[in-house]
Amino acid sequence: MIHFKAEIERFETMGEKTGWSYVFIPAALANEIKPDCKKSFRVKGKIDQLEINGMATIPMGEGDFIIALKGEVRKKLRKEAGAGVELYLEEDKDFKIEMPEDLEICLSEEEHLIRNFLKQPKSHQNYYINWINQAKTEPTRTKRIVMTVKAMDKGQDFGAMIRESKL
Repeated sequence: MIHFKAEIERFETMGEKTGWSYVFIPAALANEIKPDCKKSFRVKGKIDQLEINGMATIPMGEGDFIIALKGEVRKKLRKEAGAGVELYLEEDKDFKIEMPEDLEICLSEEEHLIRNFLKQPKSHQNYYINWINQAKTEPTRTKRIVMTVKAMDKGQDFGAMIRESKL
């Protein structure tokens, strides 16, 4: 486990990351957590006294990473951009998101649907699953499962499905 102090930063203009609050993990520290890794991985540990697990690191080039801090996390920390935090991090090797049974049943209807889903990068599988699980009502959940099945029929990743749904 590594221990370091960082400041919560915020992207003013950074494409899709505009407005994000995050902590920066320099390459040297990221390399201690997961040696020679250049792609996203999950971490667990503590930010101040807040226990975290399954938080994604996002590669920023040159071996540097960031951890995005959603509003919910900042609220629990009672901190915003400019505030200092103390981090204790290690790779979360146990991180796993289970596929909901209703989604699995729908994708199993036709072999190519489940195959296309499992061909997706793990991160995109997780985007779909989290998106479905975050539905607040049953009709919304059903609509999201239907959209996911249609996307798998077309072999779309999560971003392509979302963009198409906004047309």
